[in-house]
Amino acid sequence: MVLPGYMKPKKESTLMASNESHAHEHHNEFSLENNPNNTIRRVIAVVSGKGGVGKSMVTSLLAAAMKRSGRKVGVLDADITGPSIPKLFGVQDQRPVPTEAGLLPVVSQHGMQVMSINVLLDDAESPVVWRGPILANTVKQFWTDVVWGDLDFMFLDMPPGTGDVPLTVFQSIPLDGIVIVTSPQDLVSMIVKKAVNMAKKMNIPIIGIVENMSHVICPGCGETIKIFGQSVTEELALEWGIPFLGSLPIDPRLTELSDLGQIETASIDYLDKAITAMQKIPAKGEPASIPEPPNLETEPASMQGRTQEVPMKKIAIAAEGHYVCEHFGHCEGFNIFTTQEGKIIAQDFLANPGHKPGLLPNLLNEQGVHVVIAGGMGAGAIDIFNEKGIDVITGARGMVDQTLATYLDGQLLSTGSVCHDHQHAGDCGSH
Repeated sequence: MVLPGYMKPKKESTLMASNESHAHEHHNEFSLENNPNNTIRRVIAVVSGKGGVGKSMVTSLLAAAMKRSGRKVGVLDADITGPSIPKLFGVQDQRPVPTEAGLLPVVSQHGMQVMSINVLLDDAESPVVWRGPILANTVKQFWTDVVWGDLDFMFLDMPPGTGDVPLTVFQSIPLDGIVIVTSPQDLVSMIVKKAVNMAKKMNIPIIGIVENMSHVICPGCGETIKIFGQSVTEELALEWGIPFLGSLPIDPRLTELSDLGQIETASIDYLDKAITAMQKIPAKGEPASIPEPPNLETEPASMQGRTQEVPMKKIAIAAEGHYVCEHFGHCEGFNIFTTQEGKIIAQDFLANPGHKPGLLPNLLNEQGVHVVIAGGMGAGAIDIFNEKGIDVITGARGMVDQTLATYLDGQLLSTGSVCHDHQHAGDCGSH
């Protein structure tokens, strides 16, 4: 294991987890000081009553959604014996950098900060055969010894059950809430209740419950198939007084992205309720929730001017990773920023569905986009945007975030760069 000085476990006798009687004590008595170089505004733990229900998938999707919304996000993999977060984010071959202040977490291609035991092992396939107290101590060190810096959200991917690590986290780390992940089987509902009771006994807020593997959608006919039978999760959530945050089907697209280490690029709407719940969690020391942008598309045009003193604007930037894409029609997707009074109030990512004549301009128009920014664009696409009253800025270069900032400052000017006379001419021109 690399960097043993940072992850050297203490003797088990000094780390023995609290027994059940301690669970009734106020968990602040056991709280840990975070690394002084960190400012972490919200800490969310994703838990499950048992393994194999897709807890890591839900953690990754929620973290990626918050990252796309413009927040600074980190993922702490607290599942020491079954770590999967590095694989999902494609950072399994990276190693943390030691500094005098502590360890710097590894960073994914799209800017997600990650810390996991697997990025500290010489061989990621080596089993971690440690007793519970040592596992718990390792998670503590991820909190105290890692330099996360300034984060809006930290998501903890927890091990299943109610053992040493969950108990230690609940007692030691200032959680703003937990999300419980389950699946439709009746047996799981019984186990979930244990996690619910544990959280309530320790005064940990329960943000809500997500049901994974709820169904399969037939790729041929589109029929919904409930392979585990009719779910009662939503009814149980109501009975327990817990918000139901949505269902996640078995989706081969997510499996493929997970295998490729590209889970951050998943653009889905399965967890919209859960994402909204995340946005409403106030930062530490702030009583107000993050405002949700009004839905202009559902308001009558005659009412929009009356209900909004300051209009919103949606800006779509053709992107390839963190950079503005040179060719509009060949971009990875579009970072769509909703702004008001020059400030970003929401952010989303729309994957490029492919090359079909007129598809992208019409698709972005349906998203309510007011401005499109790209490196180059075909004349045909520009004409369609102009017909729909959408401003087009071409000739943009560099990082997406910097390009947006330049635009919001009123300094981004279009060069009129049109894609023609090169190998992408047909594709760009037809969009």
